Amino acid sequence: MKSTTSLVARQCRLQEWAMQIRECQNRPSDMNVREWCALNGITKDSYYYRLKKVREACLETIDFQGENQEIVEISEKLLDTSHPECHPSADVGLDICFSGCSVHVSRQTPINLLSDVVKVIINAQ
Repeated sequence: MKSTTSLVARQCRLQEWAMQIRECQNRPSDMNVREWCALNGITKDSYYYRLKKVREACLETIDFQGENQEIVEISEKLLDTSHPECHPSADVGLDICFSGCSVHVSRQTPINLLSDVVKVIINAQ
């Protein structure tokens, strides 16, 4: 069994790595991963190792058996960006537009927040 100190050290390390991964994912579009890693003093192999470990830690926190997964259908008109009220944002993601409102979803958007927003939009119809 791991000691409390080693568990805390692991958690701190994972938090630091997760922050680095977010920074790399938000790098300028003309910069590749290798360039970002060189600029930040880590190797490309270290970056991908850390990414793998952070993903594994995230999966460990999900209780697949105890949680009912729910699929929420989104109508096509919510994804139609041709409406004049939709103003797609500059960063990568998904813009959901409905009745003059626009919701931007990025990789950093928590899935439970997205699920709640979609339910509200559906109920507003």
